[in-house]
Amino acid sequence: MGNCSQGCKDYFSRQKNTNIRLTLPVVCFVWQIAMIILFGVFIRYDKESNAHWVETKAHDNITSDIENDFYFRYPSFQDVHVMIFVGFGFLMTFLKRYSFGAVGFNFLIASFGLQWALLMQGWFHSLDPQTGKIFIGVESLINADFCVAGCLIAYGAVLGKVSPVQLLVMTLFGVTLFAVEEYIILNLLHARDAGGSMVIHTFGGYYGLAISRVLYRPNLHQSKRMQGSVYHSDTFAMIGTLFLWMFWPSFNSAITDHGDGQHRAVINTYLCLASTVLTTVAISSLSQKTGKLDMVHIQNSTLAGGVALGTAAEFMISPYGALIVGFFCGIISTMGYIFISPFLEKTLKIQDTCGIHNLHAMPGVIGGIVGAITAAAASESVYGKQGLINTFDFTGDFKDRTVLTQGGYQAAGMCVSIVFGVVGGAIVGSILKLPIWGDPADENCFDDEVYWELPDEEEEHQESIPPILEYNNHMIHKQQDLSESNFSVEHCES
Repeated sequence: MGNCSQGCKDYFSRQKNTNIRLTLPVVCFVWQIAMIILFGVFIRYDKESNAHWVETKAHDNITSDIENDFYFRYPSFQDVHVMIFVGFGFLMTFLKRYSFGAVGFNFLIASFGLQWALLMQGWFHSLDPQTGKIFIGVESLINADFCVAGCLIAYGAVLGKVSPVQLLVMTLFGVTLFAVEEYIILNLLHARDAGGSMVIHTFGGYYGLAISRVLYRPNLHQSKRMQGSVYHSDTFAMIGTLFLWMFWPSFNSAITDHGDGQHRAVINTYLCLASTVLTTVAISSLSQKTGKLDMVHIQNSTLAGGVALGTAAEFMISPYGALIVGFFCGIISTMGYIFISPFLEKTLKIQDTCGIHNLHAMPGVIGGIVGAITAAAASESVYGKQGLINTFDFTGDFKDRTVLTQGGYQAAGMCVSIVFGVVGGAIVGSILKLPIWGDPADENCFDDEVYWELPDEEEEHQESIPPILEYNNHMIHKQQDLSESNFSVEHCES
């Protein structure tokens, strides 16, 4: 028994081999060919994107092409797509030598994930029982982007510590788990979650945190000099923040019902985000002895309101209610970076590179709670009889559901997303822990040179590292009294 245990320990602790010349191309080619085959078998255009649209118009007495769903949904799809590929990618470029990995691997994950998501979500939500086909349109593309968002959130927890092959495996399982939990929450429980506080952010956050816990690196301090940011890397990350902040109203309203629901979701999200900025700045300044602002808080916590209002975005939460949610989210998220992130790393051994617990997981839970309370408090005097039916989709099998019951199912949906994230992440993390994926050694984490060809000038001057801006942020937590400033400039030795 002892020999077996020692053998397993030696196997898992053997020297890292980051040469992915064979594994990465094989995975990319095989999986893309599999996508081509599966799309050929299952995926077809829906009636609004099919060439038979002319006949559909005549049959349904549609007088203009403008009534095609494309013209309603495409502006929102465009905004969400920019958030996925530009917003998320650039938000993760804060590390001083991992910008290629942040943007490039984000690109890879999203490109594979959206294809797999169209299949998985199609099998669960829109498989035609008569033909056995999945019919896709512009709304399918938005939902696929939403699914990918959950995997990109999880990527934030392991940023700089895993190989691209591991990321593809993580995305394969992440999309699969997402499709299942989404079906349970939206279809079986019939919870409402237009902006994905529960389905996207809570699941993605805890999925990434669970994986990070299983992949815990006790010697990660060996790459400490790479964990900070420099002036220009924080500026690039702020570009991602601004794209996400501007387009978040589209994210939360993209798949809501046409008309008042979509209109209301935009207004609520818009106000909530604005409120979040002010309280984030206030807490960031209060946390420093000199009152200076921490760029990490501004990059991340200013977005927490958009996450927290995802579930209730289309509800009659009222404009001042949206401001209240944003007010508290800015405070809670920023305090999370100051107090909770060090606790997670030191006590729970969760190395959360991007602080996704404070931007996605915790605000996602808040969003689930806000959604449950708002649903349970809904009344006919506020919504109107038909408004209640439309907002909560009290039709068909759910036509007799009361708002109190709906509030209970909203809360149950939040619990489902947490369980799927934690349990699924723990299982997937165990798979990713196998020493066959080409992940970097502890001393080589957060460095693009491991997986990317760098420009010559970077290779020539890689030892000349500029001053690193260290914050009380993602991975760097100084042991000092909170009354002292948490900001310093450290000059690395040549």
